[in-house]
Order: sequence, then C-alpha cells, then structure tokens
Amino acid sequence: MELAFPWPYTQGEWLAWSSAAITVLFGLVTLFAPRLSLKALRLQTAPNHPEAVAESRATMSGFYLGAGLCCILLAQPLLYLTLGASWALTAFGRVVSMLSDRGNTAYNWIVLTIEIVLAGLPLAFALGFVG
Repeated sequence: MELAFPWPYTQGEWLAWSSAAITVLFGLVTLFAPRLSLKALRLQTAPNHPEAVAESRATMSGFYLGAGLCCILLAQPLLYLTLGASWALTAFGRVVSMLSDRGNTAYNWIVLTIEIVLAGLPLAFALGFVG
C-alpha cells in the first residue's frame, strides 16, 4: 500500500479541505496559545485553577486537531460529513445559547456566521452539492 498525501482536486474538495485546514489552525492555537484562545472566546480562568488551561489545551485542541487532521490526511467524504456535522452542532448550540441565555450579541452573531460557514463547506462536498 502506497502512502500519499491526498491533495484536493475538485472545487468541492477544496472547500471541504479549507474548512479542515481552518479547524486545524484553531487546534494549533488552542494547543500552543491556550490563554490567547480563551481570551478570544471571552473566557477567563481562575488564578488558583491552572487545570482550566489544561482543559483548553486538551479538550478544545483535541477535537479541532483530531477532526481536522483526519480530514486532511485521509480525505474521505464521511470524515468531511463528520466535520461538517460537528460544526453544525456547534452552531446549533450557539443559537440555543443566544435564545435562552440572552446571548444576542454582535460577537455571537459573528462567531455563529463563521461556524455556519465551517459547517457548510464540508457538508456541501460530503452531501454532493458541489463536486
């Protein structure tokens, strides 16, 4: 079996790959600069709980890097479907929060838009809307 990097060729593959690459970028930032990522997400850690930073490195970067790298390295439509569904559910959670937690802020609308785009790109390819 020959191991080769599956470079995207079609427009749909490029769209899905782009979402995966951005997801990996988010993962690298949360892994190597967790305080910066927490600040961007408008979260704070308690000074006497350093494990909160470890949770950011582990949980957030683990999902972003695991899902994104699997998509990039294996380039399978079902993996892109998983990535898109994960981002779609992330966006759904944000909408629920905006409706029930009085989170109707400009920040939430901007991040919701980004999450919808990151969900839509791989879903469009995996579901066959773009080739």
